[in-house]
Amino acid sequence: MRTITHYTFTPKNKRFLQPFNWLLGLLLTAAIATAAYELARLPGLDRIGQMALALTGTIITRQFIGYPERLREGIQFASKHLLRLAIVLCGLRLNISLLLHQGPALLLQGAVTIILAVGMTLGIARLLKADAPLSLLLGVGTGICGAAAIAAVSPIVKARDEDTAVSAGLIALIGTAAAIGYNVLQPLLPLTAGQYGIWSGLTLHEIAHVPLAAAAAGQDAVNAGLLAKLSRVLLLVPVSFILMLIMKRRNKGNNDPGTGTAIAFPWFLLGFAAMSLFGSLTPGTPLELPAHAADQLLKAPSFLLAMAMVGLGLNVDLRALKDKALRPLAAMAAATVLLSAATYLLVCYVY
Repeated sequence: MRTITHYTFTPKNKRFLQPFNWLLGLLLTAAIATAAYELARLPGLDRIGQMALALTGTIITRQFIGYPERLREGIQFASKHLLRLAIVLCGLRLNISLLLHQGPALLLQGAVTIILAVGMTLGIARLLKADAPLSLLLGVGTGICGAAAIAAVSPIVKARDEDTAVSAGLIALIGTAAAIGYNVLQPLLPLTAGQYGIWSGLTLHEIAHVPLAAAAAGQDAVNAGLLAKLSRVLLLVPVSFILMLIMKRRNKGNNDPGTGTAIAFPWFLLGFAAMSLFGSLTPGTPLELPAHAADQLLKAPSFLLAMAMVGLGLNVDLRALKDKALRPLAAMAAATVLLSAATYLLVCYVY
């Protein structure tokens, strides 16, 4: 008698659906990032930005709706691998030759800004007994370039995905509020357009926050602000390697073989540096990209970061983090105010 075998979706059979589910998860992050982009074009919401809207929207959605478990792999691909690709492409925005030619002194000022931001954030966090890993991410994001810096150092310091996502969200929140506050203060300050632009570039968190604030004083202020901001972005690579050395030294004294604290080399930062060199050295040469292609590549990091923020936001449980994040938020907000005041005095004295 012939035996009839019924086909069922066993775990072995399910592997044929994995690429499809992976693609659906990736498309979900792209769809939400696109929706955030459209919302960010509306008056009022344009001050918040695509990335912040994508992140906050998905964190809220995650609390009430969630997402199908089968889409997890595609979502995690966006939160990890697209995040690193976005960091690499961000290098195109950094014109090293312009920075070295016009503002070598800004490199020193940028380094001072980073040291003050990280030091003050961690110092205040210790006084408030705030979560140290989360506070470190916020300090680095405040000192260098917001969510992009947080994404760069997260794998180095072994940060959890939810800490990375929450840090990026808090940076976007405080940075946007600070940029709007700068617009309010600008008419009241005895600063020239160049001074105001440099002050904005040396203190505000995201690259996008700088023109948002500096535009109040005109295009000269925007140009000066972006140059000052780029001096901090350039220091992302050395700061990341310094953190890597610190983490390795700490782990060397850890004799527990089961801790799994090996530090992976951040290869994507070399890609960031390579893209910076490519964007700085190729204009006017046969390797120069066509204008349309260059424009699209400059826009790509923002969209990829938004997709990555969606992936991170979908894995954040606010109920588990609400108590953990409040004190680091207070520490970062206080450090931002102190950093702005200290840098204001520096700009008035130097310029």
